Amino acid sequence: MTTAVRRPEEKTMREFAVPPVAKREEAGGLADLVYSNAAKTPEHVQFKRKSGGGWADVTARAFADEVTSVARGLIGSGVAPGERVAILAATRYEWTLLDFAIWAAGAVPVPIYVTSSAEQIQWILSDSGCVAVVVETEEHEKRVADVRDNVPTLQHVWRIETGAVEQIIEAGGGVDEAEVHARRAAVSSSDLATIIYTSGTTGNPKGVALTHDNFFAEVGYGGEVLTRLFKGTGVPGDASTLLFLPIAHVFGRMVQVGCVYSQTTMGHGPDAKNLLPDLATFRPTFILSVPYVLEKVYNGARQKAHADGKGKIFDAAAATAIAYSEAEGKAGLGLKIRHAVFDRLVYSKLRAAMGGKTGYAISGGAALGLRLTHFFRGIGLVVLEGYGLTETTAAATTNAPDNFKAGTVGQPLPGTSVKISEDGEILLKGGQVFGGYWKNDAATAEVLDADGWFATGDLGQLDADGFLSITGRKKEILVTSGGKNVAPAVIEDRIASHPLVGQAMVVGDGKKYIAALVTIDPDYFTYWKTTVGKPASATVADLVDDPQLLAEVQKAVDEGNAAVSKAESVRKFRVLATEFTPETGHLTPSLKLKRRVIMKDFGAEVDALYS
Repeated sequence: MTTAVRRPEEKTMREFAVPPVAKREEAGGLADLVYSNAAKTPEHVQFKRKSGGGWADVTARAFADEVTSVARGLIGSGVAPGERVAILAATRYEWTLLDFAIWAAGAVPVPIYVTSSAEQIQWILSDSGCVAVVVETEEHEKRVADVRDNVPTLQHVWRIETGAVEQIIEAGGGVDEAEVHARRAAVSSSDLATIIYTSGTTGNPKGVALTHDNFFAEVGYGGEVLTRLFKGTGVPGDASTLLFLPIAHVFGRMVQVGCVYSQTTMGHGPDAKNLLPDLATFRPTFILSVPYVLEKVYNGARQKAHADGKGKIFDAAAATAIAYSEAEGKAGLGLKIRHAVFDRLVYSKLRAAMGGKTGYAISGGAALGLRLTHFFRGIGLVVLEGYGLTETTAAATTNAPDNFKAGTVGQPLPGTSVKISEDGEILLKGGQVFGGYWKNDAATAEVLDADGWFATGDLGQLDADGFLSITGRKKEILVTSGGKNVAPAVIEDRIASHPLVGQAMVVGDGKKYIAALVTIDPDYFTYWKTTVGKPASATVADLVDDPQLLAEVQKAVDEGNAAVSKAESVRKFRVLATEFTPETGHLTPSLKLKRRVIMKDFGAEVDALYS
């Protein structure tokens, strides 16, 4: 049952709400999940840890024992209830162990991205008042050491590579287990659970203060919508996922908590280079992804097929998969036959490369695009796009297996309302919406009103069925000298979907026309050179003005222009010799463009587009 507000003459709506499906009863903190699982199903395999070339089981009972041991160590090290402990590490089992152990000790975990600079680390540690930090590598430890004198609250720095977990456990030798359970019992669902610092594109990151109840609302109601993913047939262990996105990001954190909440078996894949081998051995039933990863999977498969002389077969199979998905269950006999043939020849091999059991992917962070959405659904991998922010504890809306509309980010989760303001901004309200920024009342007042509506800064539309589409960022709207308002996201996503394009950024604020900066995907560039006879040693820098390269990028730009009006179309573009990455400072850790940084670093290239 849903409620909606719609003007009679409109095909779109201003507001759409989905009521809660049931009353939630959680009263304590997130650490309680660990112990209730251990009590109910002690032998259930909650995690699988990488071990040699395989995966070692971690049962619910074993995980609870480890959480208790680490929590005792934190207490023995002087960490008091409510104090903050930072985690600076890539996605790995210890991240999850530490997260729940900090909660069990009554403290508050603060994630830090591994790409964070020393200056950013200093800000997060000092602003949150962390008393301890667990880092992963020597290099991470050095970054903390460089700023430690400026963080007066910091008492402990432990490194995972040199036995941080064992050292913490050793410190708890004199702490009674009862102290852990006393601290855990004292935690209320309304208490602070974590402070996640938004990566931001300018200035110091803001600390998003999320409560235990925010997470319970997210994974409780989200789990109801995505029951088929998180619970499978309902038997513990029937559903599984391999988490390879950063747990430091709210998207990965939500799935981590959701897996423990739903007793979904989870593994950790810290190295993206080993993603396909890890998927093949872990064999997850669903994955968490971002469009960039899915684009890589598609482009890599297409590239390999063409290199093996099977390019025509792959392209025909891709077209068939897209058509089959677009038919929405009403494919004709001929299409069904072609689909069945290609399922044996192509689709089954693509599914096998991801372990053979993966039926769903949850995607967020950016738009995947209709073409790839239909391609993956056509081969048997349903990509469920959702939408949310750190401030909404990840998803506020999502597509579901039985409630799906391609090209949208779905309907609101149960207990969530979406409203479109007069200027097109998306407003959100629900149990997963945060209560404010850490020690920043002014920033909170800018985005949260007295009725609890959160102003996202994103632009969107609600269709007649309450499915949300994202149309751009309010602060990223470009206004040409002719007065035309342009939302860059639509055309950027379309251009970037071309396999040769890494990233595209539209420019043109205050200019006569719209232009774009384009980077090249390094993997596909290697393959492309072989198809057009370029020297294997040629770099992107060598070919930025090459007519064949420019012609191929022009195809991507033409594809993007087809999605917008003439006034919004890209008239000129410039190929850059370098990539946009988090390491170069041009992307946030969640792979969003840092527009002001790019405009500053590539100002000369932008000026050249208008000279």
